[in-house]
Amino acid sequence: MENNKVQLAVIGVGAMGSQHAKDIQLLPDVNLAAVCDLIPERAEKYSNGSDCKQFTNYQKMINTVNLDGVIIATPHYDHTPIAIDCFQKGIHVLTEKPIAAHVCNAKKMITAYEKALETHPNLKFAIMFQQRTYGSWIMVKKMLDEGKLGKIVRATWIITNWFRTQRYYDHGDWRATWHGEGGGVLLNQCPHNLDLFQWFFGMPMKLTGFAQLGKYHSIEVEDEVTAYMEYENGMIGHFITSTAESPGTNRLEIIGEKGKLVVEDELLTFWENKKSMLDQIQTSPDPYKQVEFTKINVPYVHHGGPGHDIIIQNFVRSIQNGESLIVPGVDGVHQLQLGNAIMLSSFLDKPVNLPINEEMYKNILIDKIRNSKFQKIVNENEIFDISGSFGN
Repeated sequence: MENNKVQLAVIGVGAMGSQHAKDIQLLPDVNLAAVCDLIPERAEKYSNGSDCKQFTNYQKMINTVNLDGVIIATPHYDHTPIAIDCFQKGIHVLTEKPIAAHVCNAKKMITAYEKALETHPNLKFAIMFQQRTYGSWIMVKKMLDEGKLGKIVRATWIITNWFRTQRYYDHGDWRATWHGEGGGVLLNQCPHNLDLFQWFFGMPMKLTGFAQLGKYHSIEVEDEVTAYMEYENGMIGHFITSTAESPGTNRLEIIGEKGKLVVEDELLTFWENKKSMLDQIQTSPDPYKQVEFTKINVPYVHHGGPGHDIIIQNFVRSIQNGESLIVPGVDGVHQLQLGNAIMLSSFLDKPVNLPINEEMYKNILIDKIRNSKFQKIVNENEIFDISGSFGN
């Protein structure tokens, strides 16, 4: 083990954590010092020889190995206690999405991080929202920030290409359960999209959510969701997702006074208005005259791979020289607030204001866990190759 390398560990080396362990081994200036998993065979399989120690207890690992940072890739509820224990020891944390299963736990993590900064002022906290590194989304963010679309009036994201079969859900006793995962498509697949939605447009003031529980799969959590969002500035948002549609759709449509931007099939298309459509509504003498526009194919630099390695490398450089984090961990609470709000609205069968009553939502989850009679069929004997899902 070379002392000049950043010493990282991965906690949880299942489908996602194993990929992170592989990425670390390919990065310069980084050493995979340890891996931890409750299943010993996984820890042994994804270690890289004598320099990488294997553990089944993360507390023993962080107390015995000289670590700079950890990547947390465990089931969602475990993110909170692991991150807090690491912060208290001054260990940098990069956690998989979502930051936690519910907002209460996310805020506990953020509070612990801010407390740890008092004694470890350079402590880093990041979250694995690698889609913020994608060239298409960077370009959308740039165009919005530069006001290319003017006042935004509507944003609609249909993201239904998160297709999953029953076999996917049968892998792991924690998956798609209230006690193990805390939710379904909104907590497992769509955190990326919800993060991007709030990154682009900010947080709504109110939303109405409709969630179907186990509509297409033998699961107890949501596999089909529709949300209607209302913003203080008058913008409306729609978010439609499912893990049951094949072929699915991934289409983000943004309507502004200066035109329409559509992202679909890795293409960015901008219909740029010659004048504001809002002005046209008020000033045109023609009752039917639409605004003239120019259709533009917007170029961008393609990100290349899945992007997890970019987030890890950024995390390492932030530890080494203070490079700004692409996605600070504290940002994770916004995506979670959206997802929890959609589910809370569906549970209550009425619109909810944001920020939500987080204690109410936590207590609903506790009741769901306590009263669950769901019997899960589990196949633990494999780790899936999930690389096919990275491009959504």
